[in-house]
Amino acid sequence: MPRRPDRDRRIRQSQRIARVLGVLNLIQSRGRWNAKAIAEELEVSERTVYRDLEVLEFAGVPWYFDDGGQCYRVRPDYRFPTLTLTEDEALGQAMATVISAAPGLDVGQGATPTTRKLAANSAIEVQQLFADAARLIHAFDLKLADHSKHLEAIKTTQAALLHQRQLTGNYESPYEPKPVRIVMHPYRLCLIKQAWYIIGRIDGEDSPKTFRVARFKTLRELSKAAEIPEDFDLRSYFGNAWAVFRGDQTFDIELRFLPAAATVVQETTWYHTQKVKKQKDGSVTLSLKVDGLDEILYWILSWSGKVLVQKPKELQELYVNRLQEAVRINSDNPL
Repeated sequence: MPRRPDRDRRIRQSQRIARVLGVLNLIQSRGRWNAKAIAEELEVSERTVYRDLEVLEFAGVPWYFDDGGQCYRVRPDYRFPTLTLTEDEALGQAMATVISAAPGLDVGQGATPTTRKLAANSAIEVQQLFADAARLIHAFDLKLADHSKHLEAIKTTQAALLHQRQLTGNYESPYEPKPVRIVMHPYRLCLIKQAWYIIGRIDGEDSPKTFRVARFKTLRELSKAAEIPEDFDLRSYFGNAWAVFRGDQTFDIELRFLPAAATVVQETTWYHTQKVKKQKDGSVTLSLKVDGLDEILYWILSWSGKVLVQKPKELQELYVNRLQEAVRINSDNPL
């Protein structure tokens, strides 16, 4: 029987190492991974999973079978002794470091401390890549809301979500004459469009609501456990809201952008339901489905003079009325 080339042997060894590390990655996660689940995830047999677990045991990895959870776990204080980053992985971490330091995203220390630790334990080539990325890649003028005065509120929310505890604070709603004290079961913390929001349910109410972080005058974590539905889905909650507030009615919207704006419009994905169609005259038709009209109206106004609202009629009327009001205000106040 002919011997297999060394190259084939090395490929098979690499594949096995990658699979064994895959098993380690799964059983170190918070999921419940038994032999069957691991085999399905890695697309191998359960017998192969048992062999890979033996390899990890021989390598000194302190795994055990959790009878209560009916799954494999690794001792909590164990850390894998080596870490090798590919160039793409290192570049991804470098990008995350730059972006997390941008105003509005700079909650806590961001990714910088992690990048420093990774660089200190990486090869010279990876260290140089981190240094070059920090010098050459930048994030400027993202036009996010100023959260410099609300970083503690964001950190408090992060902690409450991780600890699965309730929040309480004074909230300044635009619909109330003065701040209202609320106790909330937080579900999610989201950066939407330009600002940070908390999605949560006020204690005693049935449905979750959206709260803008900047409107909390005070905010602290309680010792009481938060009730967070396991089946809560953020996309279902927002539906087709243009930003954060979902209207009661769904509208099919069609906007025609003149040739002068067509190129710019096509460069961006403005909304997850959008469809773009080029017209023979160089214009572009943007079709989308949105729940509510108030939020998208403000965006359309920014394109005034370059867009035609073709449908629905309700949106066209809102748009025209707002433009007429703008003309009236400026005409009554000449320079």
